[in-house]
Amino acid sequence: MIQCRECEHFHQREDGEVAFTCSPFENIKEPSCLVKWQLIKLDTMVRAYQATLRMYERLAPLQERMFRHMEREIEDQEDADSWKQSLDDDDDEYEEDEDTQAHW
Repeated sequence: MIQCRECEHFHQREDGEVAFTCSPFENIKEPSCLVKWQLIKLDTMVRAYQATLRMYERLAPLQERMFRHMEREIEDQEDADSWKQSLDDDDDEYEEDEDTQAHW
C-alpha cells in the first residue's frame, strides 16, 4: 500500500496543512486511496459543522436579546392598540341593543 506522502497527488503547504489533488473519479491509484479520500472528506465535513456550531454559539446571545426586544415591541403595540379593542366591544354592545329594540 502506497503512503499518501509518497504519492504525486500529496502536497504539504508551508504551514503544515496537507492538500490532495486526487479525485476518486479520475486518478485514484489504489483501493485504499478511496478510503483515505473518504476520511479526508468526512473530516472536512466535521470541521465545517464545528465551525457552524461555534458561529451559532456566538450568535445565541444576540438572538436572545433580539427575541426579548421583539416581545417587548409586540407587547407595547398590543397595549397601545388596547383602546381600539375596547371601542370595538362598545360598538358590538351598541349594535346588540339596537337589534333588541328593533324587535319590540
